[in-house]
Amino acid sequence: METTVPWSELVTAALLGAERRTPPGGSVTALLDAAAVETVRRRAGMLPTTAGPRPDPAPEDHRAPLPRAAAHRLTLLLANRWGTGGSGGRRGATPDLAELLPQWLAAANERGYRVPDAQLPDLLDAARARTDLRPQARTFAGPRGLWLARQNPEWKFVLRGTPGSDAGTGAEAGADAVPDGAVGPAGIPPGAGPDDEAVHRLWDEGLFSERVALLTAVRQRDPAAGLTLLARSWSKERAEDRLMFLDSLRGGLSPEDEPFLESALGDRSRTVRATAAELLSSLPGSALAARMAERARSCVGVDPTGGGAARSGAERVVVEAPHECDAAMQRDGVTPKPPAGRGERAWWLVQLVEATPLSTWPERFGDRTPAEITALPVADGWRQDLHAAWCLAAVRQRDPEWARALVGAPGAPLADGPGDPAKLLAVLPAAERADWAARFIAAHGLSEAFRILGVCALPWTAALGRAVVDALEIARDAGSYPWSFSGVMGLAERCLDPADADRLAPLAAVPDEPEDGAPGAGSYWSEAFQRLVSTLRLRAEMLAELRGEEVPASGG
Repeated sequence: METTVPWSELVTAALLGAERRTPPGGSVTALLDAAAVETVRRRAGMLPTTAGPRPDPAPEDHRAPLPRAAAHRLTLLLANRWGTGGSGGRRGATPDLAELLPQWLAAANERGYRVPDAQLPDLLDAARARTDLRPQARTFAGPRGLWLARQNPEWKFVLRGTPGSDAGTGAEAGADAVPDGAVGPAGIPPGAGPDDEAVHRLWDEGLFSERVALLTAVRQRDPAAGLTLLARSWSKERAEDRLMFLDSLRGGLSPEDEPFLESALGDRSRTVRATAAELLSSLPGSALAARMAERARSCVGVDPTGGGAARSGAERVVVEAPHECDAAMQRDGVTPKPPAGRGERAWWLVQLVEATPLSTWPERFGDRTPAEITALPVADGWRQDLHAAWCLAAVRQRDPEWARALVGAPGAPLADGPGDPAKLLAVLPAAERADWAARFIAAHGLSEAFRILGVCALPWTAALGRAVVDALEIARDAGSYPWSFSGVMGLAERCLDPADADRLAPLAAVPDEPEDGAPGAGSYWSEAFQRLVSTLRLRAEMLAELRGEEVPASGG
């Protein structure tokens, strides 16, 4: 077999030059020939190796092929996947194709298209370099992408499929690495259960990434079967592997998982015990949730007299935080040592309340609603810790009523709240989330809006889009440079309804500059709005192409 030179060695020799280092093959011509051969091999998607048994043929992908115009668009997007480079500063009026690639992939997946075979290597290369592309790229690559990833270790991320590892959307992120019909390596049939011989073989002999992908896929189809598969070798796994496998149980978590998770509370690994406790606390009917509720009730209650600190008859919340973190609490996931700058008792209290079912509190507080409970005064300076714990519980338990009560009115400054408003908003329905964000921006402008906008559903509602554009206009008219708002402008390019392009086109005109404005700011704002309008029009073209419609040629 022909001897090959590693790509890294070819690059090093080319960078140093023939004068400083003898190139592979002894001449510049040989170096260029070797580079050309290696480039073809890399583009083919399979690395050279010692001849061995031929791999099984790639499985068929029966999804619909891309329309021709959409396939051409994908070529352009992948060729420009690195974007314009840099952050902030002047970006020009040209749409950033790299920012549109994730959205294009999501739209293609919604329509059930398959990637053209010739573009698979470029797609996987793009996702290897950009983790934000991985969830959608895995789905779009399909069973052939999974097959190809087994031939090239640079694409091993396709095989991982760890829940939430690359998705970035938070709690709703799931295991999305293994498409339907592609459980494990070729030869394992769709829907194979834990008693299937091929599944046993892969579970016993496969690479860790393949085993995680297998567990995730089986768990998606049959949660009980996935748990059976994991229990088969649980006691023999390494601690770090047990942790990753346990995390895979988030998808399809149910009361049937409780006995296994309860036994994991006695695991020799602290991180495994903590993860098992977190999963159990997400099951409101679990024994651990009941134990945490009993502890929390002994710490938090209501003083009907107001303690003499308020008008007669006024009620307030009283808190008696734990004085120790005993062995039973630690077994149930309470970490005894607080972070730097945090008091022990407050740290233990927050962990207990966070793991307590939120249904505990209306009964504890005389059948009050969450809004009424959170409005009660809290004695002795415990309000911040108690409300922060309730915020964490609302996010963990995905409780909209508690999240609504804790996030507060959009007119209040974010600094006054005890929890992360973006995480609380993510629990609310999409329409309510967008309405809250629109009213917040109308009250406060864009200075603190970026993380709020990041959890709003796409495309933005009309009211939210108007609020953002109005705030951008106000910032422009104030005479400041647009660079302070580049993050929000970038979100607007991706999240505004593409149908708004013509309505927003007048904003691209150069405005009159105020006397006290920054020099030249008006032209920079004009450029930014030109890019916004051009991007919206390009997004409209992309969606039309994916629908198979004829789109007139444009400069996009």
